[in-house]
Amino acid sequence: MFKRLKNCHNTEDFRLLAKQRLPGPVFHYIDGAADDEITYRRNTQAFDDCDLIPNVLAGVESIDMSTTLMGHKMAMPLFLSPTALQRLFHHEGERAVAATADKFNTYFGISSLATVSIEEIGQHYSAPKMFQLYVHKDKGLTQNMIDRCKAAKFDALSLTVDTIVGGNRERDLRSGFTSPMKLTAKSLMSFASHPAWAMNYLFGEKFELSQLKDHVEEGTNVTLSVADYFNTMLDQSMNWQTAEEIRRQWDGHFCLKGIMSVSDAVRAADIGATAIMVSNHGGRQLDGGRAPFDQLAEIVDAVGDRVEVICDGGIKRGSHILKALSVGAKACSGGRLYLYALAGAGQPGVERAIGLLHNEIERGMKLMGCKSIADLNRDNLRYR
Repeated sequence: MFKRLKNCHNTEDFRLLAKQRLPGPVFHYIDGAADDEITYRRNTQAFDDCDLIPNVLAGVESIDMSTTLMGHKMAMPLFLSPTALQRLFHHEGERAVAATADKFNTYFGISSLATVSIEEIGQHYSAPKMFQLYVHKDKGLTQNMIDRCKAAKFDALSLTVDTIVGGNRERDLRSGFTSPMKLTAKSLMSFASHPAWAMNYLFGEKFELSQLKDHVEEGTNVTLSVADYFNTMLDQSMNWQTAEEIRRQWDGHFCLKGIMSVSDAVRAADIGATAIMVSNHGGRQLDGGRAPFDQLAEIVDAVGDRVEVICDGGIKRGSHILKALSVGAKACSGGRLYLYALAGAGQPGVERAIGLLHNEIERGMKLMGCKSIADLNRDNLRYR
């Protein structure tokens, strides 16, 4: 494992390592997106349409990469976005991601569909913590998760607003991906060709959706696709009044994840959101939608003085982060950028992936002639 891990130098290397290690349906769940995956690809391509302009002779022996987000100073302007089902990808799951956030002193998040409990994360990890809330039809379940996060002293609540229905993830339809995995002749063959993963999944700690298991069977004991879970379990009547009520209940740093329009960004500020994540759910929901980076400038111009704007999606390089910060994002976040590494090598993989991005940001800032995040601005950019 470690010999292969040492040969991973970028996100694509980690992606290939994950592809080797995971059964096909699990890999394609991480790797895939909606419909023709146009938006998924555009999320990264958008950065290629913008060029950086460096300044020189700036005396950059020592630089400050820190930024403050939702009440916490982070040592780097990148955090680990909440994602679901992590122990399905590697038996360490959210524990590996949380430990990496501790090491790099940055935010991380866990999902309503996480495989480790709110209480365990709150008790054992010191990095600032975000909880990604899905609003369920079961109001008691939604309230229970909010109350548990308060008791565990989570630092921020992130309400996901772009999953009112499940996206058309055709790779999952073809592979038959479900949570938990169905034991069929096809899946058993895939398990057999990935024995290390299969041994941990079949004989290790029981897979569960830790926030949901005491309320619903779906996803832990009853197999279900993610799209079917969204379509049948989540509250499709959720609206701005719902968001405002949750903000009042939480009474702490409150983020809306999945904002893509200026009008929604303004409304998020109006209801008292602390931050917004400019995100299209990694291209997994509405195909044909714009990339977060494409929308970033107009959203920053509209509300950047009222809420902290986070660029989420498509980030594979430190230079992508520098471009988003130059536009005016307070920080960046991503999921696949660490999920591939988690799947490929557990905590050492996540640490290496985030360490490489940390080094790319630091090196990029020095090459740009920037001593601090505050030195990054739109004068550094030109669009093709």
